Amino acid sequence: MKKLSIVIFVFLPINLLLAQPNCNYFKYTGQMERYKACLAAEKTAGHYQFSKEFQSVLDSALTIDPTWAYPYRAKSTAYLKSGDFVTWKKLIDKAVQFDTLNNLYYRGRCRFNYFRDYKGAIEDFKALKRYINNQNENEQLLVHDDTHVDTFLALCFRSLGETEKAIKIMRSRLADPSYSSGLFDHLHLGTMYLEQEEYTKAIEQFKKQENINDLAENRFYIAIAYKFMQNQESYLSNLKTAKRFLQQGKRIHDYYVENIDKIYLTDILEEENNISKGSIGSEIKLNKL
Repeated sequence: MKKLSIVIFVFLPINLLLAQPNCNYFKYTGQMERYKACLAAEKTAGHYQFSKEFQSVLDSALTIDPTWAYPYRAKSTAYLKSGDFVTWKKLIDKAVQFDTLNNLYYRGRCRFNYFRDYKGAIEDFKALKRYINNQNENEQLLVHDDTHVDTFLALCFRSLGETEKAIKIMRSRLADPSYSSGLFDHLHLGTMYLEQEEYTKAIEQFKKQENINDLAENRFYIAIAYKFMQNQESYLSNLKTAKRFLQQGKRIHDYYVENIDKIYLTDILEEENNISKGSIGSEIKLNKL
């Protein structure tokens, strides 16, 4: 069997645009240097993010308080969007240094989404878990955009070819009675099983995904699983539904990144072309990042 090319999701990494903090909070908590820096940073309003003026305003805020994470991350965004990853990394590292809890997940997501730096992302996600555990922080902080850090860990390992390890991480997370499944958890686990040719287990996950957040991707991959189980009726039915969902916009979508497990119309058309030729086909093609 040809290696599954699974397109992998992912949501927008925790908002590329960072909200301006409430300066009065720093004032009322006695952080006067931070308060002054915050007032200076407010002057970015009206300036284009890529402009010299925008960056200069944030530089002035850092001159007042060089230990404030916000300006570093705000400055870094323009470099990330423009493709200057070296400068982005220097700035986001500073943000992580001064506010680990609120920036480590974001850095890991960016490393995963934009650089395909799976090993680096794994380091960040594991470091965040250690940090939250050591600081006795709320474990809910491990979840952003309805995605648990363990889901990203699993996707990283899958992308590195360690699919069995990825499945183990996902199964462990989903088995936790205190955990509510994310919007794409069962889809991701299902495609992992599909990649391992465990079709019955894959279908089980896709059906669970159907109950939580039914998408074109879910219907396409369950169709593929049925194809390999020689269930032509279910294969054709779900493939038809996948196409309809795709045309209706019921799909994984993100303006900034290539989503995990995302499918395209060409994927469905290729299957239909095989059908018209009288061949169900013998390959699974999963676009794997």
